[in-house]
Amino acid sequence: MEGLGVGSVLLTGCDGGLGLGLLKGLLEQPRPPQHIFAACLDPQGKAVNEVALGFPNVLVLPLDVTDPNSIKAAVRKVQEKVGSAGLNLLINNTSTTRRTTLATETAENMSLVYTTNTIGPLQTSQAFLPLLKKAAETEGQHEMSCSRAAIINISSILGSIEVAEAWEERQDICYRCSKAALNMLTKCLALEYGSSGILCVSVDPGCVTPPLQQEMQGPVTVEQSVQGVLQLLSQLSTTSNGTFWDWRGQRLPW
Repeated sequence: MEGLGVGSVLLTGCDGGLGLGLLKGLLEQPRPPQHIFAACLDPQGKAVNEVALGFPNVLVLPLDVTDPNSIKAAVRKVQEKVGSAGLNLLINNTSTTRRTTLATETAENMSLVYTTNTIGPLQTSQAFLPLLKKAAETEGQHEMSCSRAAIINISSILGSIEVAEAWEERQDICYRCSKAALNMLTKCLALEYGSSGILCVSVDPGCVTPPLQQEMQGPVTVEQSVQGVLQLLSQLSTTSNGTFWDWRGQRLPW
């Protein structure tokens, strides 16, 4: 496997779980990125710093995707490192949920989860657009790809309106609605940013073990998910813009 060849990556949600797994996976690529920005709520966290230890291409930085000032500060730090080359790949991975049913769902839950899962990726994508545009222009490629310039939104099959999967197992209204909205955001980003050469795709990583809840083992391990997601990212192209895929490389319905 040739792997994902990309110059610079900003990955949100590296405090644990899938984000930490993706960070490890990027470092294990045959050609690791020159710059990996591991964005965390807690940049002093033990887990992310243990993974980053000994890798000068990794910069652990603070980022709260719900705080515009935090996002602006992160943009400045990334700009300092990448300069005129821009940022090749933004992976909006930060996510949260509340376990609810239709009977117990609340406006507070809906607001909290939507703010992180949908507004967060919107604000982050808007803020990093200039750096993504720089990368799209600098690479001199005509074909869209993750190695040129891309926004990958980590979504969920639970956000698919057509499939509406696993209703009996977990209703989680706030989570489903936030991911359905994130998928629409992906489509909007693709329509607007595609003309600038920026690829925009939603990806379902599978039901992996949630961070901080290691006893809740999902049917997909973090390692399996990461391997599949990174393989998928290496294969995405212009025809993938504005689409929804899973970690196995299968296209999903909206």
